[in-house]
Amino acid sequence: MDLSNLKPADGATHSDNFRRGRGHGSGNGKTAGFGTKGQKARSGRPRPGFEGGQMPLYRRLPKRGFTDYNSKEIIAINVSTLDKKFNDGDVVDAAALLKAGAISKIGDGVKILGNGDLGKKLTVKAAGFSASAKEKIEKAGGTAEVI
Repeated sequence: MDLSNLKPADGATHSDNFRRGRGHGSGNGKTAGFGTKGQKARSGRPRPGFEGGQMPLYRRLPKRGFTDYNSKEIIAINVSTLDKKFNDGDVVDAAALLKAGAISKIGDGVKILGNGDLGKKLTVKAAGFSASAKEKIEKAGGTAEVI
């Protein structure tokens, strides 16, 4: 048993599909779970997060940074990893990297960086290459294709 397996006991939770305000016999008639009187018992109740005019919590807390919706998630991988994971003459693309376990997801593309040494002739197809990576791939007798 760990935190990921926790769940309420059978019969301990109630369904959200419950009709309120349908008479005493329903078990939730009259005030329909809104209590007696007050602003929150009336129709036209305040919106969620409203604190009666006090500055709400979501406006009191500081906001930092922003999310750039135009950014791309480029996965970087070094030529040293290519040297370890692939054999001489292999064709290396994003799907092959994923299958070999060199990357965990493809994202918006893969860029090959030049850290390490490459001693195998590989045909590498990627979204981008650093200048040193392209040089090392071609020096080893392989080709670097931008897709």
